[in-house]
Amino acid sequence: MRCATSSRRPHVSLAIAGAGGAAGAAAAATAAALLTGCAVGPNFHRPAAPSTAAYLHTSAVAAPQQVQAQPGDKQQLRLGAELTGEWWQLFHSKQLDEVVRAALAASPTLAAANATLAQAREEVTVARAALLPAASVSLQAQRAGSGSRIPGATSTSNLYSIGAAASYSPDIFGGVRRNVEQQQALAEYQNDQLAAAYLTLTGDVVDQVLTIASTRLQISTTYDLIAIDQKNLALSQREFAVGVGTRADVLTADAQLAADQTQLPALQKQLDQAYDELAVLAGREPASWQVQAFDLQQFTLPRSVPLSLPSRLVRQRPDILAAQAQMHAASAAIGVAVAQELPDIDLSASLTREALQASDLFHQFDTVWGLGGTLTQPLFKGGALRAQVRATRDAFRAEAATYRAVVLEALGQVADDLWALQYDAQLLTVDRHSMQVAFESLQLQQQSYTVGTTNVLNLINAQRAYAQARLSYVSAQVQQFQDTAGLLVALGGGWWNDRLETPAP
Repeated sequence: MRCATSSRRPHVSLAIAGAGGAAGAAAAATAAALLTGCAVGPNFHRPAAPSTAAYLHTSAVAAPQQVQAQPGDKQQLRLGAELTGEWWQLFHSKQLDEVVRAALAASPTLAAANATLAQAREEVTVARAALLPAASVSLQAQRAGSGSRIPGATSTSNLYSIGAAASYSPDIFGGVRRNVEQQQALAEYQNDQLAAAYLTLTGDVVDQVLTIASTRLQISTTYDLIAIDQKNLALSQREFAVGVGTRADVLTADAQLAADQTQLPALQKQLDQAYDELAVLAGREPASWQVQAFDLQQFTLPRSVPLSLPSRLVRQRPDILAAQAQMHAASAAIGVAVAQELPDIDLSASLTREALQASDLFHQFDTVWGLGGTLTQPLFKGGALRAQVRATRDAFRAEAATYRAVVLEALGQVADDLWALQYDAQLLTVDRHSMQVAFESLQLQQQSYTVGTTNVLNLINAQRAYAQARLSYVSAQVQQFQDTAGLLVALGGGWWNDRLETPAP
């Protein structure tokens, strides 16, 4: 048996003296006090935080970049800066803030997580109750009689009793305290699950809002392209009618128009589904959701992004904390299992008053009292108890491995988001340059068409090239917004600075 000192102590200690007198009572009390300070099983220690201060591998950081992002496209990372609880406010959008708050107020997912957390905390109270004596009172009334074949020989009597009983099981080896510890760890797990639900909900809402803004812009640009395609087709048909153009030119223009038109149903589907998903996230039926026209101009990209150190990340990401809580619960379960192999003591005491009339219970009564104790030591259960201890140790090793996997995955997610922000800035620089080139080409075609040195087909093609370059640039902007939000969520979103729990109804 290994006995580890626990920081928790039982609330009550009780010793009942027997016939051994005061000396025996004192010895028993001392022994009980010493024993109740000991809890079998290992004490849980929080895993060490990663020692590294970086997320990205150095070989790639040192590699030469073919595309250098413009300073205005880059975002500055503030290493070690604190995240705000309402992390989405970094985008400075009133419309976004209103939608996120509506989702937080009405989300059934958060409501379920809150209720589950409240349940887990009640289970802690239930477990703690085993550390205290149990007491009860009873009131009994009965009427008894005996019959006889002799006339008039029957007799009846009444018996009334009132009594109190108490029982206590000293937590000598700390099995009850380990169970309390386990329930507390499970309550912490549910609290972390609530934080994870909060973080997931806010991240999904922001992602859907950005998807709506991006899709609306894509639809608008696609309509512009379709209008250009229709002009191109009409021009090709006229040139073919007068013998200047060919049938192949008409078919090419018609195919381009059809290709752009086929994009509209998919974009409209994406937009409507994003509205429906946003309604569900906000706890509303899609049919009753007030559709809002989000535009990219409503958001401001944060130029300075807080970046937690890896050592801080493992103390703030809900999924990592939840894995740690499960490992803690598995550690406490070992002590619970070990205690099942050891002796168990139950102490009891009772005091009862009995009388033939109810009014006599308080002045003419007989007193019945009793004191008792039971010592139970398991001897043989077919190896079940020992197997249960081994199983809990195996479960702890499994939770430790799971915790390590969750930490690695979290570090990988942050690293991926950091790479994304780096390449988003480069892509934004390239797309802006392409858009500028397309715009200058369009201006030249407009000037040439004005003086008659080019035809309308070249002008239409220049208009189309500019529209496509503008769409690509805006898509790069949206991607930068989404990857920034992804990084803030991967860092934990600052949920510890916000009030997650809702008051009980």
